[in-house]
Amino acid sequence: MVEAEAVRVRLKDQTIREYPQGITLSDIAQSISAGLARVAVAARVNGAVMDLSRALGTPEAEVDVEFIMLDDKDGLEVYRHTAAHVMAQAVSRLYPETKFAIGPVIEDGFYYDFADHVFTPDQFEAIEKEMQTIIKADYPIEREVMSRDAALIFFAERNDRFKVEIIQDLPADATITVYRQGEFVDLCRGPHLPSTGRLKAYKLLSLAGAYWRGDANREQLTRIYATAFAKASELEAHLKLLEEMRERDHRKIGKELKLFTLAKEVGSGLPLWLPNGAKVRRAIERYIVDLEESLGYQHVYTPVLGSVELYKISGHWEHYHEDMFPPMQMDNEELVLRPMNCPHHMMIYKSDMRSYRDLPLRVAELGMMHRYEMSGTLAGLQRVRAMTLNDAHIFCTPEQIESEFTRVVRLVERVYKDFAITDFAYRLSLRDPNDKEKYVANDEMWNKAESMLRKSLTDLGLPFTEAKGEAAFYGPKLDVQVKTALGKEETLSTVQLDFHLPNRFELEYIGEDGKAHRPVVIHRGIVGTMERMVAFLIENYKGAFPLWLAPVQARVLAVTPDQHEYAQEVKDWLLERGVRAEVDIRMEKIGYKIRAAQLDKVPYMLVVGAKEAQARQISVRRRGDGDLGVMDLDAFGVQIRAEISARG
Repeated sequence: MVEAEAVRVRLKDQTIREYPQGITLSDIAQSISAGLARVAVAARVNGAVMDLSRALGTPEAEVDVEFIMLDDKDGLEVYRHTAAHVMAQAVSRLYPETKFAIGPVIEDGFYYDFADHVFTPDQFEAIEKEMQTIIKADYPIEREVMSRDAALIFFAERNDRFKVEIIQDLPADATITVYRQGEFVDLCRGPHLPSTGRLKAYKLLSLAGAYWRGDANREQLTRIYATAFAKASELEAHLKLLEEMRERDHRKIGKELKLFTLAKEVGSGLPLWLPNGAKVRRAIERYIVDLEESLGYQHVYTPVLGSVELYKISGHWEHYHEDMFPPMQMDNEELVLRPMNCPHHMMIYKSDMRSYRDLPLRVAELGMMHRYEMSGTLAGLQRVRAMTLNDAHIFCTPEQIESEFTRVVRLVERVYKDFAITDFAYRLSLRDPNDKEKYVANDEMWNKAESMLRKSLTDLGLPFTEAKGEAAFYGPKLDVQVKTALGKEETLSTVQLDFHLPNRFELEYIGEDGKAHRPVVIHRGIVGTMERMVAFLIENYKGAFPLWLAPVQARVLAVTPDQHEYAQEVKDWLLERGVRAEVDIRMEKIGYKIRAAQLDKVPYMLVVGAKEAQARQISVRRRGDGDLGVMDLDAFGVQIRAEISARG
């Protein structure tokens, strides 16, 4: 500890300056340059983000100080956190009866949860207008420190029941901070902007319901979602992106195209596939099953139930039972809806004696699984409680691991080519050795498995990143991260290397030496769950599926009732040749029918009028290309079947 009265400050460029004790970070910024003082929103002091009003106290040998601007992630969070307080202050002025819960920053914005007032979107304009009044007033944002007892008294006197509960859950010696701007005071850890006048562009977006502390048994609150940006142009670009997200939202498109529906009478997170959606799903299922069988996979069927004992053997009960549905007592055993398929496939392997000559054994299934997802996370097909996984388990010898892993990677590449998925990256997901609860305790096994996957990826020449803490509880995995149409990243395919479950299930094969050996298991899913895959494709294609996946590949449009019979014949002719076709013989004008087919994103529209019916022909229109002219039915049949086969 330095005994001098000065504080030694090391800046980002490694220069060291001395300042008197008690100097604020704002004053330090001003001493460097007026420009820095204008644009800085906070500072990192020895790595911790702090308000610019914070003073540097007892001198230390050196204090690292880095000023944060709005182009920094932490700076934007400070900015949006302040916007949340400004929104809450506006609400408190307009609707004084409102009580305040929490208002954190989230990705792309922030929200605040309120009680005791019914909000509607019609009130957004008034709230935004009052926010502008608060911004123009440019209130200083002041940090105050309180003891726990003082904070309890302060918020109890204000009848802020949510803040009181938060404080009551803190230790007796906790240091409590509140932030004040004008008449508004909120419990908060901060940091915040120096004043409300620093806010520029903001927008209230939507309302949602929420439970206090995420507990469905607690009070229901109203959540206002909003966002804020440093520049109006950035806000405008973000709002355009949100509009594009709404236009691509698979729930919106799924409803318009009649792909799936949800019914509260059926249950939350349990989608119903409508005929159109079932056709898309069935096309994917037939494609992947046929492809896998051509590559030596053997498809099986296993039940959606399993005994609790099965999952205790596998270790899933210990690691995942909270994500399973409750067990059902049946006769003398407990059964549970399965959350994954691998234990069942282990028992299929174990159903017979195996020799090294039988390996690799590739067992595959479109297996239905059930997981007890929290109600707040459910979202259309993206997050469900019942799902069907394109699953497979490859049982092989240690010597076969690299070749089988390579085969799976090549399969992923082939499937992505057929689905026109071009924006993806490889992630090697590893365990966190410090997390003793999540991962199986076996350092030797983990080191071996992780090294093998890393070597295989390197040998294949694939660029990859590593992510600690993303492995399965029993082994590392290769995750294929795809970019959605809106730039979000999600895992679509996964390949896991597993030395653990073969030991748990005591799997064996007889080697060339006549002795029993342990196989290794490669878990892999290529197109993931049908639900998530279809959601991804809906948004990726904006509902305009390529011909081979489209639920209706051709719609026959009769010009007048005189062509109804011929239109039906054309539809039946196409159906017999494996083309998904339907007919529109409604009493509507042909222009209306064409427009309806375009809105339904049908790839081919086949118009039949008097001339076409007489000549046994069709007038062909293609989505995006318009009128292609008159064609003989046989010629069109050859063309469309070739396009379907090519998966263009």
